[in-house]
Amino acid sequence: MMEHTATSPNRPAAPPLGGKTGMPNGPRFDLADHFLMCSKLGRYLTVSDGSRFVITDDFRDAPVQHEAAAVASIYSKDILVAQAALLPLGAPVHKMSARRREKYERLFHLIEEQALSEVVRRSARDVLRAGFRNAEIRALEAELGETLSPARIRYRQFLEVVKQLMDRKITAGPFLEEFRNFTQVVAGKLDFGIYSFCLDRMFGSLRIPLKVKKLLVLEILRYPPIVRRELLTNVLAYRGQARELIEFVKYMVATELGKNAAIEIELLEAFKLQRLSMEDIQVSLMARPGRA
Repeated sequence: MMEHTATSPNRPAAPPLGGKTGMPNGPRFDLADHFLMCSKLGRYLTVSDGSRFVITDDFRDAPVQHEAAAVASIYSKDILVAQAALLPLGAPVHKMSARRREKYERLFHLIEEQALSEVVRRSARDVLRAGFRNAEIRALEAELGETLSPARIRYRQFLEVVKQLMDRKITAGPFLEEFRNFTQVVAGKLDFGIYSFCLDRMFGSLRIPLKVKKLLVLEILRYPPIVRRELLTNVLAYRGQARELIEFVKYMVATELGKNAAIEIELLEAFKLQRLSMEDIQVSLMARPGRA
């Protein structure tokens, strides 16, 4: 049974957010720079080694350096993650000196002006107008929780259906209908990292029929470009993936998505397989006109 986590099964678990990269004598990894680079590449936020995506719980349950949280709140493609990153920033402000408080007020004005998400911009504005009162921040946290909880309940229900498929208790048709409903219900209401993890486990499981995996690929081809690119490259980069499935994905990408999208997917796959650096990918993507 799949665990409720966003760690990818094909790579070792990443170091805790806000921690070092595992190189004791090397420079401290700057998560703010990493999150900014993810935004420039048009990607969802990932941890430094690319092993998993950042989820809301990383900001709600564990300390993250404030610079990184601020960048995440502005640039994350995942609205829920951006909102979760914003809230801890305002919590300690009421205890700060006037000088430090002024800095945080400027930061929240910046977030209000530049955040990709209207939800985050509105939240930053509300916190500012409320003078960083804990009551306002708790209300926003409760609102986030009310959004996440039903979707996560639906996620756990879907995992039971996945288990039925693995046990050959349902066929591909009913499973695909359940998957479509699951996606529709959780879209925009569940961290991308958790949704991605769920798909990763299905594509990596030997107990999921190849026919079902191909049907899931056909569903993913209809997704928005950024989501589609992340999910398809996860399939291609999975270590030990069936050659037939890899060839099927590449064929469908080439025939259905067009040249630009195919190149973007190929580049991101190379990055995930550590054949290219993030800088190499950025240069290649930015150099292409009409990005898909």
